[in-house]
Amino acid sequence: MEDISIEKLEKNKKYLKLLSEQFPTIASACTEIINLQAILNLPKGTEHFLTDIHGEYEAFTHVLRNASGVIKRKIDDMFGTSLRESEKKSLATLIYYPEQKLQIIKTQEKDINDWYKITLYQLIEVCRNVSSKYTRSKVRKALPKDFAYIIEELLHEQENKSNKQNYYNQIIKTIIDIDRGSEFIIALAKLIQRLSVDRLHILGDIYDRGPGAHIILDELINHHSVDIQWGNHDILWMGAAAGSETCIANVIRISTRYANLKTIEEGYGINMLPLATFALEFYKDDNCIPFKPKVPSQADYREKDIQLITKMHKAISIIQLKLEGQLIKRRPEFNMNDRLLLDKIDYEKGVINLYGKTYKLNDTLFPTIDPKDPYKLIEEEQELISQLKNSFTNSEKLQKHIRFLYSKGSMYLKFNSNLLYHGCITMNEDGSFRKVTINGKKYYGKSLLDRLDRLAREAYFGKKNSADQQYGLDMMWYMWCGEHSPLFGKDKMTTFERYFINDKETHVEIKNPYFKLRDNEKACCNVLKEFGLNPKTSHIINGHVPVKTKDGESPIKANGKLLVIDGGFSKAYQPQTGIAGYTLIYNSYGLLLASHEPFESIQKAIEEEKDILSTTTVLEKTSKRKCVSDTDIGIELEQQIGDLKMLLTAYRKGLIKEKQ
Repeated sequence: MEDISIEKLEKNKKYLKLLSEQFPTIASACTEIINLQAILNLPKGTEHFLTDIHGEYEAFTHVLRNASGVIKRKIDDMFGTSLRESEKKSLATLIYYPEQKLQIIKTQEKDINDWYKITLYQLIEVCRNVSSKYTRSKVRKALPKDFAYIIEELLHEQENKSNKQNYYNQIIKTIIDIDRGSEFIIALAKLIQRLSVDRLHILGDIYDRGPGAHIILDELINHHSVDIQWGNHDILWMGAAAGSETCIANVIRISTRYANLKTIEEGYGINMLPLATFALEFYKDDNCIPFKPKVPSQADYREKDIQLITKMHKAISIIQLKLEGQLIKRRPEFNMNDRLLLDKIDYEKGVINLYGKTYKLNDTLFPTIDPKDPYKLIEEEQELISQLKNSFTNSEKLQKHIRFLYSKGSMYLKFNSNLLYHGCITMNEDGSFRKVTINGKKYYGKSLLDRLDRLAREAYFGKKNSADQQYGLDMMWYMWCGEHSPLFGKDKMTTFERYFINDKETHVEIKNPYFKLRDNEKACCNVLKEFGLNPKTSHIINGHVPVKTKDGESPIKANGKLLVIDGGFSKAYQPQTGIAGYTLIYNSYGLLLASHEPFESIQKAIEEEKDILSTTTVLEKTSKRKCVSDTDIGIELEQQIGDLKMLLTAYRKGLIKEKQ
């Protein structure tokens, strides 16, 4: 052990006294050093990366439970040819969905006790394999309370000790005899799921398009270890929950656009009747053709329902455009005057002048717009948005989910030599970082993301109705659609044009130069340096823009420095991507990229044992298996060991006395 000077000990004496409360003797400090040193030599835990889930809770749930194929590969490696393919498939399905699968098996198996016996031995073997990279202490903490002692005994069975074999056999026999086989199988299956992945990373866009964002968030809240990098759709919902009327209007517009009101109504108990009543009053005789929603193929809607949602869609879109206009006018520093379009309309002729060119509008019925003051809400619109704001800010379930997004989320994350963020780093054409002025001060690169992170927190946690909170709320909307927002990454959001102008030249949204530069290794290395990471050993992991695999686009950019893992979880994107999402696995052997075929349903996964068809590509393989010592947690443990060694020296030199 290195010699630690008295000067260093004296300098840290106050801290060492606090540490001695936790480790009061030489023996306790030594034991902890030995424990931590041993942990450093364990294999690195498996990390699982997902992005752009967009409310597709069934596909998300399945990928979470099968750990992007990790569990299936474990079963293949362990049982090889000793089990038939159909048996391995059944075992995997049982691990993914133990409760549901057991119900089916009980109606099919003639000798259920024999099945229990065989299955329990198989599950214990899988469980022993996935727990092997963790300390006994960590595994113990993950064990279900009802079976903790029994599972621990079975996991540490020594097969070569014949005198203990009968003991283990008797445990399993007793479990079956007392009719606890089902409960024990469920406990083992969930433990295997829990131990297969050590850390889950969600790179944004949990919300919108699909019907189950609230279900996904419930799953994430119950996950043992998760972090979230906010996406533009998440920040929009966060702004809505914080009370931004502009964000609320956007959230509802998107929900009506995709005929997806389940999350708002069933998930969060927010009543859409006031909007429906308003829409029927003001758009009763309007067919609102440009606002017909994109109805999911599996949705069960009557024609009357579609007509109502169409009118609601137009009503909230007009309100959104008015509120955005008001916001743009009160925040001239956002430089978004090009998005002030309602005052560019010639309401008599039904045309609009944009960028020196006149375009015919495909819809000219604006019963709530005053051409002389087009951004002013009429009394009924103001009353409606106030009601909706009250519903969003007082939804207990929504607020619970948004607080979770704040507690586990951030604009970016540095973790184990990987830089994780959803959208982009705003850049200039030459690869330099774009400087963005916020409250008179310029920010770029890392400092811009740090500042936006703080503003998002001020919007939600700041003093209500203060100038700082209001600025934060407005900035939440800017993060959703502003030109220099790293969550958006385009020059503008052409919402108005897509609804009201048929000429598609007006629909174009130009991407930030980042999306070309991310193919450039030098540009990616500069981003990594900006965030304090070593470009030789680090990667950028990115979502936001779906990879068009069917057109030959690769998710691997800049010679492997940047990985885009948005492959189309959302059904709305799958025609563009040709697949149903990418996920990334980072284990002790290296990086694995999994591409997934579309997932049919959880019901078919259980009844027909239809797993997601996945193709796995090895992106990077280490010559030496990575250990905990090679991770961020390893760095923390090394620091703890250093502190404990200081305490040990302080005890031995008599600077601090042991406590009996």
